[in-house]
Amino acid sequence: MLRYLPLARPWFGTVAAVALLGVVVQLIATTIDSQPYSVFTSTGSRVANVLAFFTILSNLIVGVVHVMLAADPERDSPLFRVLVLDAVLAIAVTGVVYNLVLAQTANPHGLHQLANVLCHMVTPLLAVVGWLVFGPRGLVTRDVVVYSAGYPLAWLVFTLVRGAVIDWYPYPFVNVVAHGYLRVAVNCLVVAVLFLGLGFGALALDRRLPGLRAQPVT
Repeated sequence: MLRYLPLARPWFGTVAAVALLGVVVQLIATTIDSQPYSVFTSTGSRVANVLAFFTILSNLIVGVVHVMLAADPERDSPLFRVLVLDAVLAIAVTGVVYNLVLAQTANPHGLHQLANVLCHMVTPLLAVVGWLVFGPRGLVTRDVVVYSAGYPLAWLVFTLVRGAVIDWYPYPFVNVVAHGYLRVAVNCLVVAVLFLGLGFGALALDRRLPGLRAQPVT
């Protein structure tokens, strides 16, 4: 059973609301302003393309996982353990990569700027702080860390295959046309090391930090 902390459930709910709000704002912004996605000519194609961004998918995962945690802080299953870790790691990587690398060339405006702040700054901060303070604990194992890498790997394969077909990439560091496969491979390796490093760091912290704690799944 989980040891319930009174503030955990409202915190999880707040994280879910902020994460999903950021996605909704981005979708609305995309319908009324085509500038950042001018390669896609129709509103429908621009909106659908929003889902190709790792940032948006990661915020969606954070939102869904935290809705589930807010509804039932004692929820636990092998799949849910992977989803919880994916939510924390993916949104942490999103915040780190954007703020250290991509923010230098980004120039969002209007609703895009609001979505940018929510998705790249506020949600990563709230989600990571929430996990550090509340957990849930006892969900991270070596296998869970390894399985969690399936999400970014699947996104990368999809992105490279799709990019080769439509000649468009969501981020400069995976743009094969601009940098070539070798440079992109190095870039992705750096991100992979960051992701797995954070994953094994989470494994070490999970055993030491207080918070909602689950018994091992049998």
